[in-house]
Amino acid sequence: MQESFNIASSSGSYSVALGSDLLAQVIAAHPDAIYMIDERLESVLPDSITKRILITANEISKSLECMPEVILKLRELGANRTSHLVAIGGGVIQDVATFVASIYMRGIPWTYMPTTLLGMADSCIGGKSSINMLGYKNLVGNFYPPVDVLIDMAFIQTLNEEQVVGGLFEAAKICYARGYPEFLAYLQESPAYPMQADNAQRVISRALQTKKWFIETDEFDQNERLLLNFGHTFGHAIEAGSDFGITHGIAVGIGMVVAVEYAKQAQLLTPVGISHAEHLISHVKALLGEGLKRVVAHPPRIDLALIMEKFNNDKKHRTEAYRMVVPKGDGNLVLISAPKTDAVRRDIELAYQSGLAAIAYPQG
Repeated sequence: MQESFNIASSSGSYSVALGSDLLAQVIAAHPDAIYMIDERLESVLPDSITKRILITANEISKSLECMPEVILKLRELGANRTSHLVAIGGGVIQDVATFVASIYMRGIPWTYMPTTLLGMADSCIGGKSSINMLGYKNLVGNFYPPVDVLIDMAFIQTLNEEQVVGGLFEAAKICYARGYPEFLAYLQESPAYPMQADNAQRVISRALQTKKWFIETDEFDQNERLLLNFGHTFGHAIEAGSDFGITHGIAVGIGMVVAVEYAKQAQLLTPVGISHAEHLISHVKALLGEGLKRVVAHPPRIDLALIMEKFNNDKKHRTEAYRMVVPKGDGNLVLISAPKTDAVRRDIELAYQSGLAAIAYPQG
């Protein structure tokens, strides 16, 4: 069953549709568009679509250093101010499309079709691009939403367990950020691997409708929407510190565990807060499996010193303070500032150690 809703944005409202056979509808509506697509998915396009930009979906492709090549390809395909770009793929494709569509000839309209659960349940709305630069994760970017987002459930069956679990971590993060009752309602949708189209659509719809509130309340990440960075500050360091051997969604899940460990060590939580936060972490652990090896076949070695270096350089921090989203009190999320002292750094390092131990991350 197809469903849709709108997202209010300062640049104009855009629509989100969920259902089946939406790819065929996109192609029928935009036969002359330029299609930017994950190279692994090129076969889904009919031969009649000749204007194609193939992107390798990895962290290198979403680096600022690679953007001139993509922009030049748009030019070679004859893109002008009236051209329409259709982007099909996961988060890397979305980041590249958002960025280049926003700056090519000062902006061209585009449509996004997410093909990963992470993209479907989280990043497809909000209009943000996050581009890596010189080895630093998501150092540059902007806001430039598509004119519409179409989520075709057929792509769910192309995903492996690691991709599904990573997407579910982002969905759980969104719902927990809205409050413990919303997290409980999310769990009623049976978010687990494997997923069929019907329950996947319910999970995705729940997460997106919840994120819609954050976007429309705080479009440009000034207040409430910052809570959606839960798990990200700690998780980005794990991604970068493992040379992106840990994927984004999995890193966010681990990052949430570390954030809870920090909150417990800093004695920020009441007994009720510990119970609520531990409920979330038990969900994370259940999805990961013992020692990650069910979901991540070969977990990369963790270099804690390198992770701490990456954490220290996260763009969300201030000159004199670390900025972290953690549960506090009865478990609601807050953005805290902690001074960059040796004592705080030791607490953060201990949180990483205990968090990795809590999920039985293989060491050595």
